[in-house]
Amino acid sequence: MAIRKVTYTEEELVALLKQNSEAGFRYLYDNYAGALYTNIVKLVKDEERANDLMQDVFVKIWKNMQNYNPDKGRLYTWMLNIAKNSSIDFLRLVENKIEIQDISTAVYEVDGRVSEEIALTQSEMQELVSKLRPDRKQLIDLAYFEGYTQEEIAKNLAIPLGTVKTRMRSALQELRNYLSSFVLIILYILL
Repeated sequence: MAIRKVTYTEEELVALLKQNSEAGFRYLYDNYAGALYTNIVKLVKDEERANDLMQDVFVKIWKNMQNYNPDKGRLYTWMLNIAKNSSIDFLRLVENKIEIQDISTAVYEVDGRVSEEIALTQSEMQELVSKLRPDRKQLIDLAYFEGYTQEEIAKNLAIPLGTVKTRMRSALQELRNYLSSFVLIILYILL
């Protein structure tokens, strides 16, 4: 005897979900989780975090099902928006936690690992910073050599805090690249 797979139209599925049907939710998960997960992992680029976000997304879908309006779009599109918004919120949260406390430590991180053998004097660091574009150099000078916080820099330069953070991140990446090249040259000389 063959087992018949249950299928629902979108309207039937929505009705089940609005009635808090466990069978409807199980069907929803079985048929949509893969597609939503693929979109989440593309955004967050981390499978473990994507799995955690998937759980959060389905909880949000479950809790907000009463707010779904089929006149405004298809069910999948609505769920995809929840998944994307949750992923973006997660990325913003992670990004806001990344505060660069000590530029000298951040600059020494090459390819994700700290190179303890490299130590630059302040004058060597200033020489390295002088290679940056003027707007990035100004931010590094204020933060590293003068001790200003990112908030103080934003206020003093009358630019948004987000712009300061983005430029600082770009400047640090550029410094890491210079430092990476410097390390490669030293290794070449030593070998």
